[in-house]
Amino acid sequence: MTFLAGHWLWLLLAVGAIAAAYIVMSLRRKAYAARFTSVGLLASVLPRRPQWWRRHLPAALLLLTLAAMVFSLARPAQARRVPRERATIILAIDVSNSMAATDVAPNRLAAAKDGADAFIDQLPPRINLGLVSFSGSAALLVPPTTDRQSVRSGIHGLQLGPSTAIGEGIFAGLQAITTAGEQLAADGGTPPPAAIVLLSDGETQRGRPNAQAAQAARDAGVPVDTIAYGTADGSLDVGGQEIPVPVNEDALREIARATDGSYHRAASGDELRSVYENLGSSIGYRNEFHEVTTWFVGLSLLLGLTAAAGSVAFSSRLP
Repeated sequence: MTFLAGHWLWLLLAVGAIAAAYIVMSLRRKAYAARFTSVGLLASVLPRRPQWWRRHLPAALLLLTLAAMVFSLARPAQARRVPRERATIILAIDVSNSMAATDVAPNRLAAAKDGADAFIDQLPPRINLGLVSFSGSAALLVPPTTDRQSVRSGIHGLQLGPSTAIGEGIFAGLQAITTAGEQLAADGGTPPPAAIVLLSDGETQRGRPNAQAAQAARDAGVPVDTIAYGTADGSLDVGGQEIPVPVNEDALREIARATDGSYHRAASGDELRSVYENLGSSIGYRNEFHEVTTWFVGLSLLLGLTAAAGSVAFSSRLP
């Protein structure tokens, strides 16, 4: 829960001061009564007092009423997850040969395909999703579309290739986003928000450098959420020789930082699936705040009426 006018919550200090004053007055009343020299005389002249909780219940309810009224002024609101009506997301997947490493069962690429399916499942149906693959070069396999089956088919058909060009993968995603935005503008619409979700296990060996691609994404206002996939001990069997293919986390972390995206690390198929599910949930939905002020107004009224009724019942007077 949040408050849309939280500055009113300072009034809770006043409620606390009233509560403190009530406690002090109650203690002083006891001290004053103790000054009578004859307890028997005191008992004979004072009316029979109710049980302690009856004496303090109306005041406690009144304080709760004031507190509830303060919360009402602060306009309490609850966040609700609402599907985005329009957005363009490019899924960019590294298909370099190192993705054949088996440090993630059955291998990195197969597990990546499974995780991508989980990502698609989390997206609202009206979001446009595109697919880019990259190894030594990048290619747009599926332009942004709401046809999920075409994207799934593109993912399942991914094939390995030599070298790695992460920067080219980002540029291909940006071009796809720009083209989709131009088509919407031609139809009288406005370009929707966009993001790139990039999965890789290596570092750029060909094409434009990561820093240049990250700057282009930042200039376009497109965050790049990166996933470092694989383990530091990953290796690839090439002609009977084990070639180390450790994941380069630093490079992907820097891309995310430079583009105001988020960085994630996945060292197993289950972790990757979880990362994709969380990304789909965060990218495909937005939080809307709905006021619940009326709840607190009603609570204030109920507490106030209860305080008044208790005061009349226990002391025959209003607080």
